[in-house]
Amino acid sequence: MIIKPKLWEIPQPIDEIYARLAEKEQILAERIRQIAAQHNNAKFASSLAVEDMVITDAIAKSGEKLTVFTLETGRLNPETLALIDAVKTRYPDLAFELYFPQAEAAQRYDQEKGRNAFYESVELRRECCFIRKIEPLNRALAEADAWFTGQRREQSVTRTELAFHEQDGGRGIDKYNPIFDWSEAEVWAYILKYQIPYNDLYKQGYPSIGCEPCTRPVKQDEDIRAGRWWWENKDSKECGLHK
Repeated sequence: MIIKPKLWEIPQPIDEIYARLAEKEQILAERIRQIAAQHNNAKFASSLAVEDMVITDAIAKSGEKLTVFTLETGRLNPETLALIDAVKTRYPDLAFELYFPQAEAAQRYDQEKGRNAFYESVELRRECCFIRKIEPLNRALAEADAWFTGQRREQSVTRTELAFHEQDGGRGIDKYNPIFDWSEAEVWAYILKYQIPYNDLYKQGYPSIGCEPCTRPVKQDEDIRAGRWWWENKDSKECGLHK
């Protein structure tokens, strides 16, 4: 008899988490207002992860003129694509944009390297990430004077020193992480309290979701980003968006 490993499950927050959520919400709202007040064209880069849905909801509640954008890489799961439609339905007044990879560059990579060549080396994987994520990000931020993300310190060993405010030296603009100090349980408490739409893949054991071929379910007690680029060393598990 083959026993399947138990997969990661959505954490069910306890009363203590809900009790301090109001304070967290107030701080997040103030951070959103601060970003909007200090910049003329600040943009929120949403990967449609559960953290990003928290921030998207906070932006919608704030009424601030902030743009939310998503990188539609062309390799997303159907569940992720369905969430894009859910966001548009839930927040009809939100400024929401999609950015796609340059078709010619993506086709050239597939033809010359192989559609799934990213499994072969870190270099080929990063090249694919550049075409499908970083170059579109550069276009999304071309006119922005700041951007912000849903990154949290808890997420990975590469993010333990994360701060609310950073400097994007490559672009010469400010960068913010409004929920850098939130726990996973606090994120889910917010999602469940306000019934925010989220990716159905979370119900299938995916605590961290990227492109379909580069993401897999995670076993219970594994690091929550263990399913991202699982064939690589944990210290290389960044696509380059946040460098």
